[in-house]
Amino acid sequence: MNGAGAVLESLRAAGVRVCFVNPGTSELHLLAALEQTPDVRGVLCLFEGVATGAADGFGRMAGLPALTLLHQGAGLANGLANLHNAKRARTPVVNLVGDGATTHRGLGAPLESDVAALAGTVSCWVRTARDPASAGVDATEAVAATTSPPGGVATLIVPADVAWSSGGQAARQTPASPAPSTAREFAAVGRNTSVLLGGPALTARGLAAADRIARATHALVLAEAFPSRLEQGIGVPAIERLSSDPVTARRRLADCGHLVLAGAAPPITAFAEPGMAGELTPADCMVDRLDGDVVSALEDLADRVAPHIRAHVQEPTSARFHMPYEPLTADTVADVVATLLPEGAIVIDEANTSSVPLPEWAARHDVLTNPGFAIGLGMPLAVGAALACPDRPVVCLEADGSAMYTPSALWTQARERLSVTTIVLNNHGYAILRRESARLLGGTGGSTLFDLSGPDLDFVALAEAMGVPGCRVGTTGELAARLRQALDESGPHLIEASVPARY
Repeated sequence: MNGAGAVLESLRAAGVRVCFVNPGTSELHLLAALEQTPDVRGVLCLFEGVATGAADGFGRMAGLPALTLLHQGAGLANGLANLHNAKRARTPVVNLVGDGATTHRGLGAPLESDVAALAGTVSCWVRTARDPASAGVDATEAVAATTSPPGGVATLIVPADVAWSSGGQAARQTPASPAPSTAREFAAVGRNTSVLLGGPALTARGLAAADRIARATHALVLAEAFPSRLEQGIGVPAIERLSSDPVTARRRLADCGHLVLAGAAPPITAFAEPGMAGELTPADCMVDRLDGDVVSALEDLADRVAPHIRAHVQEPTSARFHMPYEPLTADTVADVVATLLPEGAIVIDEANTSSVPLPEWAARHDVLTNPGFAIGLGMPLAVGAALACPDRPVVCLEADGSAMYTPSALWTQARERLSVTTIVLNNHGYAILRRESARLLGGTGGSTLFDLSGPDLDFVALAEAMGVPGCRVGTTGELAARLRQALDESGPHLIEASVPARY
């Protein structure tokens, strides 16, 4: 067995089942090993940012490590933005980077670079395989690093001569021990306490435990503004998401004297502003953390403070949006989607300024957002989510500006026949820049550099060029008809919806 075979067989034994590939010459032996490894599926992507974003989506929904295969430092660099997002989402992703041969280092080859330094910007674990004999162990340890709490991105760099040389041996997988629960008595869980949920705490079990805690103690329970995965809809307790607007969020947390972080990062503003603190909580706020198995920790805490209280879940309701032929807005798009959303759907939300949370009466579903703010994640995330959950329809709410970063994800959706419906909310501009420019600099925020018209982007033509059927709608009734059709048919679809900008 060569080093490449040892790496792929060890990854298979460690639970890897899919590899998102944009290969180059340095990793041809790794690619050959991938194709010879049973139970590990290779998925071709035309751009590394699609591969890394798809790995993020797969990891979030499958709970298993997703693998990418990338070409030297340049290929890794092309995927860094969505690896940054995966890092922020704490998604289990393993990057396999095929590098130049060790015998070729220092010769000034066109692609030679410091791959480990690039990987270190987004990875919790980085290693360069030294020889075929130890490469299998390296692969196993990469998986262990990415699946150990709190999770994240691991990068294994495999020089070409390590991959092609004989003497490789697959490593035996040692099952990881579950992380212990760290629930304990907190000081004064009560009205001045806020519990901020993130990560696995935003699944149904975590939400139910947090709801019980809130009902017993009157603590304020919130979700992160941009959760990596949030379960919601009928049958799940409703939860308020912390506002992404710093003024609104700071006002909501103004009375917080005690903050409990359950799988969440401390709440801070996304960007610095003149004369404003970055922290959203008061300066004297005490902070506690639930670490390890945060869901069990929340359930333990709920059993102590709310032993006889049951969580309140969303009940079925007759409230639905009646879809006349009215002009589309971000709000009415959300109402139409919520009305037609099938049970168990996955919603990808990268609508940015056109993002509106789906009403609480929607069917039970998961929402994936972008905790890292590097745009261009939505359509790749949908690829990974659809492959992780092939029996669940995926609806991707995508903004026009961010859609142009990774449009080749549509080609992978078509190639893999994925049941993804992409709704591009087209407001013909970088609306978030218009809004922030007007707020911070004054004026109307009308820079021509924020304008995406002239020429207008044609997302229907773009989709059809990638093998995805597309259509354009302008009213709620048209959107409803086209969305029904897309959800009833197999394979991917794209719907372009013209909406006014929301400032």
